[in-house]
Amino acid sequence: MSLFKNLSISFFFFVTVFIAFAHAARFDITNNCPYVVWVAAVPGDGRQLNPQESWPLDVNAGTTEGRVWARTRCNFDGSGRGSCQTGDCGGLLQCQGYGAPPNTLAEFALNQFQNLDFIDMSLVDGFNVPMDISPTSNGCTREIRCTADINGQCPAELKTPTGYCNHPCTVFKTDEYCCNSGNCGPTTFSKFFKNLCPDAYSYPKDDASSTFTCNGGTNYKVVFCP
Repeated sequence: MSLFKNLSISFFFFVTVFIAFAHAARFDITNNCPYVVWVAAVPGDGRQLNPQESWPLDVNAGTTEGRVWARTRCNFDGSGRGSCQTGDCGGLLQCQGYGAPPNTLAEFALNQFQNLDFIDMSLVDGFNVPMDISPTSNGCTREIRCTADINGQCPAELKTPTGYCNHPCTVFKTDEYCCNSGNCGPTTFSKFFKNLCPDAYSYPKDDASSTFTCNGGTNYKVVFCP
């Protein structure tokens, strides 16, 4: 009886792993910028992407909190330790946690309510490079794109010394901008981001116009500098 039970458990585990793998989403991440970026992903890791290089990333079905972003102006040693001006994740080439702002984010939760994928682009951590997120399978056609010159037009209060654009929460750290109490609305600064990139999150409660869905099992591409 115990042997049969163990075999049943092993079979169930194998089937579960097989299904998760079979329905993993493929994210094809491409650097179309004229400069090197160091892509980072959670879950995943990170690596250098030269101009026109791509990285195929498989993400397990059921992932609830995923994100992809570009790091800029990085320097790593042979052991994979160093730093980046934007998007740095603890000084590691292969990220084990989220990146430091400012960084443009592709965010996703896979196979969630009614087996839908929830996809968004977030500027709540600021902006470092233009980005495009779009599905490549399953008949889903919803593209999210932010190619405006946010760094060039960034308000002086938010501009970093190296020319990137912070979110006001990073700069001012107040509830008005960070929504720590869960009760906040758009501000002059969030409207700056929203006017330039209408499909992207501009502040933490900007859900209605910024979260999009595709059927579970869809594949995607993320392009830096589309």
